[in-house]
Amino acid sequence: MNELLNVGEFLDAAAAKIDPAVWCYFEGGAEDEVTLRENLAAFSRWQLRPRMLVDVGEINLETTLLGATVSMPLGIAPFALQRLLDPGAERATTCAAATAGALAVVPTLTSYRHAELQAAADGPRWLQLYVQTDRARTLDHLAEARETGYTAVALTVDLPLIGRRERDLRLGFAIPPEIPLHYGTLVDVDPTLTWRDLEWIRAATDLPLVLKGIVTREDTVLAAEHGVDGIWVSNHGGRQLDGVAPPIDALPEVVEAADGRCEVYVDGGFRRGSDVVKALALGARAAFVARPIAAGLAVDGEAGVSRVLELLRDEIALALGLLGCTSPEQVSRAHIQRALS
Repeated sequence: MNELLNVGEFLDAAAAKIDPAVWCYFEGGAEDEVTLRENLAAFSRWQLRPRMLVDVGEINLETTLLGATVSMPLGIAPFALQRLLDPGAERATTCAAATAGALAVVPTLTSYRHAELQAAADGPRWLQLYVQTDRARTLDHLAEARETGYTAVALTVDLPLIGRRERDLRLGFAIPPEIPLHYGTLVDVDPTLTWRDLEWIRAATDLPLVLKGIVTREDTVLAAEHGVDGIWVSNHGGRQLDGVAPPIDALPEVVEAADGRCEVYVDGGFRRGSDVVKALALGARAAFVARPIAAGLAVDGEAGVSRVLELLRDEIALALGLLGCTSPEQVSRAHIQRALS
């Protein structure tokens, strides 16, 4: 594992190790996978603008997310069915995050109960929430999350229906029945969810609420008007509606529309620390990654996740220093420009 020098090499190693009929679920996207490819390509359309003769002898990556201190402006995005990659699954992921001081967002489709994750790791954790058609089940889930140390709820809003993931269909991917899913399934996600439902979700928990899956100015305005605490720019990793704008391209309009009323985060296509710095320059408070973490988990369980986080953390620090910044808060819109075509 120590011979793997970057996220791309971890992804290649995971693809070589895991059965293609399983890895397709983690690697693939919807339909023609245009958005999946664009999520990666979009970063080349943004150029950093470094400043020189700045004292960067000491660089501190610490920042806060909804008031909680984390070691860096990069967190672990939720991704389901982690037990397909390693028996440690979400426990291994959250333990690696806790060791690194990074935020982990635990998926609704976790194979470990929240109390088990709390006992295994004491790091910052958010709950990713799919609202189930059985609302009572969702209420119980929110209550359990509150009791087991979660500090925020990231409500996923871009999955009223499941995108057509043809790579999965072609290779015959299926969820093994022996994998325990304690808090819900994708087939039971409620497709009738609307903005009015934020009222009962708010009433059901006193945890801060983040909306995950926003990509437009219009929905950002509505989210801010409904008093959410955070907006997470995401197109579900290109796994839902194909042809959606890459999150890094959608980020500026969301930040502008949010206008400081809530924190803004982003995921989608992040493979380098410099990608994270570009997101900071465009106004994100932090970026999140899933596929790189899935690759680390597949390669070597908890140790693999730890190594991926370490590599990205080092790259973020290096990119900050070369940009002429000593902390995430120093990165500004003046540090980035659209690439000339």
